[in-house]
Amino acid sequence: MPYCLYLRKSRADLDAEARGEGETLARHEKTLLELSRRQAFEIREIYREIVSGETIAARPVMQRLLSEVEHGIWDGVLVMEVERLARGDTIDQGIVAQTFKFSGTKIITPMKIYDPNNEYDEEYFEFGLFMSRREYKTINRRLQRGRVASVMEGKYNGSRPPYGYRRVKIENDRGYTLQPDEEQAPIVELIFSLYAFGEKTIDGGTEETGISKIARKLNNLKIPSAKGGDWTVASLQTMLRNPVYIGKIRWNARPVQKKMEDGQMVKTRPRAKPEDWILKDGLHPALIDEKTWEAVQLRLRENPSRPCPRKYETQNPLAGLVVCGICGRKMVRRPQKGKNSATLMCPAPTCRNISCRLDCAEEKILLALCGWLSDYRLTYETKTSHAPQSGFKKKALAKMICKRKELEKQQERIYEFFEQGVYTASIFQERLKKIQEQMDCTEKGISQIQIEMEGAKSQSSKAELPRAEPVLARYQSGTPAEKNVLLKSVLKKVVYTKTVRARRNGTPDGFELILFPRLPQNRTDD
Repeated sequence: MPYCLYLRKSRADLDAEARGEGETLARHEKTLLELSRRQAFEIREIYREIVSGETIAARPVMQRLLSEVEHGIWDGVLVMEVERLARGDTIDQGIVAQTFKFSGTKIITPMKIYDPNNEYDEEYFEFGLFMSRREYKTINRRLQRGRVASVMEGKYNGSRPPYGYRRVKIENDRGYTLQPDEEQAPIVELIFSLYAFGEKTIDGGTEETGISKIARKLNNLKIPSAKGGDWTVASLQTMLRNPVYIGKIRWNARPVQKKMEDGQMVKTRPRAKPEDWILKDGLHPALIDEKTWEAVQLRLRENPSRPCPRKYETQNPLAGLVVCGICGRKMVRRPQKGKNSATLMCPAPTCRNISCRLDCAEEKILLALCGWLSDYRLTYETKTSHAPQSGFKKKALAKMICKRKELEKQQERIYEFFEQGVYTASIFQERLKKIQEQMDCTEKGISQIQIEMEGAKSQSSKAELPRAEPVLARYQSGTPAEKNVLLKSVLKKVVYTKTVRARRNGTPDGFELILFPRLPQNRTDD
């Protein structure tokens, strides 16, 4: 049976590489390959995981490995330590342990071979996973304490510097600080000055300048933002509230919070209250004086942000679904005064995409969806689930593939023995004929299973089609929020583009819509 290698980096590996101990994955690969040669293991695949994820959901290579272990493709997996497989919570550790146990896949390390069917090996393996989780929590607590201590010393812990600064290494000390950027620092001073004191007019007076007007001014001057794109109201509001520009270091402004949604762990970063911040004097110079800062904060308090829209019901049935075809941003609903219909517009201030009536775009999407779904009417009954059969077929396919490779090796050895004179011509022909018959039988079995699996996959994909048809039947009677959920169940996104403005009293459409459905594309044989 074949074996594979699983290689993954950890934080300790990154520290070792920084000390000049060499590339981690290369050293581990060399060690495990030497182990496989001593034990005569046939290595068919090498998995390399560069991302350092806490959970299995954040490690795509690990997900692929577990899927193959589940289907019995590998007889064993070679790793440096069992801790490399799972350092997540008890759920992730249980998934790893149960997957290897039920499939009978061995875990091979340079120190020990773990047989999941052996009671003592199973307990030792589970204990190793428990200790790795404990070690992970200890390392994480140490890192968090180190970050807080660094903030108390006035150092900058962020990976990306704020606009107007450059992140530099502190000389003769650990950590980083900030230095003013020669090109961006004057822009920061201009933004704070315009919002605090306004813009001078031709007659010598001053005109009050809002955040939207500042964004338009910067975009008209072709001044790029921190990410190289357009300036927006949100980015300017974040800048005007950041105390880093008066020489402060702020920490814990947006702490990570974990919660469960639909059985999955989701990480969010809500904004914390100022009293929950850690605010200390930084080592970096200030770009804004105290007088300007206080004037800006006073005006921000007099013009508070609108309440969070999540507290209100959704009014846009296309929310989060329609994407601008020019800049790629999500299109938003803009209400109109009086009895005028709401419009669908791109929020980017410099985007050339022209808005349209929201109800008109919604109607066109429904018409396109109706025409598209009409091609998928089913004329047969959906068969039962193929999931149980699929698992057995995958295992059978994996075994047949392994058998084919063994037969190929046997065929090579027959030729070698014939060339060396071990086999006579008659024995050679007899053994070669038997091997070829077995190979032909194996090839037919592989082809048959692959055809059956493709057929089952086609049937299961078609079984999803009837679920989309009731969407249109329930659509008209739903609320905007319900309509939004229904559309997202059958559409990934809709790309909207309109570059020619309609004339007065002309047609309200004139735009292009590209639908990206969640269903499989139509085929000529359907």
